[in-house]
Amino acid sequence: MTNTDLRTTTVGTAAPSRRRPNLSQKEMRGRWWRFAVMAAITALALIPIGAVVVLSLRPSLGSTTTSAVTLENFVTIFRETDVRLWLENSLMVSAVTVAIALVVAAPAGYVLSRGRGKLVSGFSLALFIVQSLPLVTAVIPLFILFAELGLVDTLSGVTIVYVGMTMSVAIWMMAAYYDSIPINLEEAAWLDGCTVFGGFVRIVLRNSPPGVLSTAIFSFLLSWNDYLVALVFLRSDFVYTLPVGLQSFFQQNATNWGLVMAIAVVMMLPPVLLFSVLNKYFSIGGIGGSLAGQ
Repeated sequence: MTNTDLRTTTVGTAAPSRRRPNLSQKEMRGRWWRFAVMAAITALALIPIGAVVVLSLRPSLGSTTTSAVTLENFVTIFRETDVRLWLENSLMVSAVTVAIALVVAAPAGYVLSRGRGKLVSGFSLALFIVQSLPLVTAVIPLFILFAELGLVDTLSGVTIVYVGMTMSVAIWMMAAYYDSIPINLEEAAWLDGCTVFGGFVRIVLRNSPPGVLSTAIFSFLLSWNDYLVALVFLRSDFVYTLPVGLQSFFQQNATNWGLVMAIAVVMMLPPVLLFSVLNKYFSIGGIGGSLAGQ
């Protein structure tokens, strides 16, 4: 075979290059319509947030600032109000809620995902019933119980309620993610001498960062944004969380929109920063090649 034949054979058997499929004009028009609808919905959702930010950057009543945009409102609320204390209370309560929820929900979700039997089914049913009950039905009985235990008007009492509120959904979320992890991985670890708990920690939990992060963010947002429980259980200014503190400040300064919106921006910042930092870790597919050839 000559060199020309070899070149001809090589070119003829070469793998075809990957090209993007040619989209018809109708399909392209459909994509643009979907994009336009999503952009419109996003813009409508961002209008209230934009209004809050704009009002927080405008001079407040009685201000001597002549600039159209100023950070004076943020300086004022941190110097002359208890916003810093409310922020610390909310961060502490939310962090403790997230930590306890993850410590309990991670192994409980594993039992719910891998376990079989009447006891596990009963546990699953109990979680569903607890999750379906409205919170308002439990606030008053809990207030009476916590008043006898001395937990009213304390951050500890509010944290206990938040943990109870998040637990059922957190367990369901972890169990749902564990269901996506093949049990073959754990069986291979067991054959290598790993215990059940060791397989859970080394195999299942190490492949569950997206599920853990989703559960953590859910627990954080529930405790961070809650207003009803904090309003019922907290009475003193020094134990207020940000939602109750914002409402209290608004009642006293209803006409000073600059300061009120500045506190609202402070309340919005932690969730935004949390999503911005952890967004890149929401990646599913880390176990995609672990069962190659099975």
